[in-house]
Amino acid sequence: MIKLFKEIYQYRELLYTTIKKDIRGKYKGSVLGILWSFLNPLLQVFVYYLVFPYLMGNVIDNYLIYLITGLIPWTFFLTTVQGGTRAIKDNAGIIKKVYFPREILLISQVCSGLINFFISCVIILIFCIGAGVGISIHLLALPVVALVQAILILGLILILSAVEVYIQDLEYIVQFVLQMGFYATPVIYPLKVFSKAGLLLTLINLNPLTTLMNAYRGCFLYHTWPNWGALGAVLLLSLVILMIGFWVFGRLQRNFAEEL
Repeated sequence: MIKLFKEIYQYRELLYTTIKKDIRGKYKGSVLGILWSFLNPLLQVFVYYLVFPYLMGNVIDNYLIYLITGLIPWTFFLTTVQGGTRAIKDNAGIIKKVYFPREILLISQVCSGLINFFISCVIILIFCIGAGVGISIHLLALPVVALVQAILILGLILILSAVEVYIQDLEYIVQFVLQMGFYATPVIYPLKVFSKAGLLLTLINLNPLTTLMNAYRGCFLYHTWPNWGALGAVLLLSLVILMIGFWVFGRLQRNFAEEL
């Protein structure tokens, strides 16, 4: 593992270049370019804000802020996992021709996703100020929460991208699981909607993304510090997944060139 980190450090310029390429390439050819980092979540918020208050009734105050503080972190998770799952397959040409630590492609996906996420957080701040929610010192916890989420994502895509080389149907399975995960995470609904759901509520609470969503909303909406115990448990889980991810990726990458 130490050897891998040293190797990644030696190729840090390639990592930096790849991150810039991922950010620019995402919106290459579009008229509005990086402005889509703002527009995409805004359009989603607009659609859900029109529909869901009528379905759920007035079950939560400041629903617009609640919604945007869930959708933007979820979008970070969704787009990075989807892109990361395809990262090795999408870069088959360069993998076959040039040697470099393949893990760079996945680290780049997470770093570029994290940068886009922090850009999108500007939207949340604008809405918080405009809606009278305001901002507080609890925003200092935001980088910590985002880092935990980034570690979780990196561990997942290390596994998924490596397996995708051998089982190319995996990306479609991932898309389905992510769709299910959206409804298993309190992105657009408050947990009290399921207060009498018993086992279902327990499963939603065990979802690590639920802890992350609660932490983000504490930073932006409720002006509270995260539940450090719960966040620490998610960090521990994320680190375990990350270590497994590096191990799985290291074992499977030996035959990437032959399989791609």
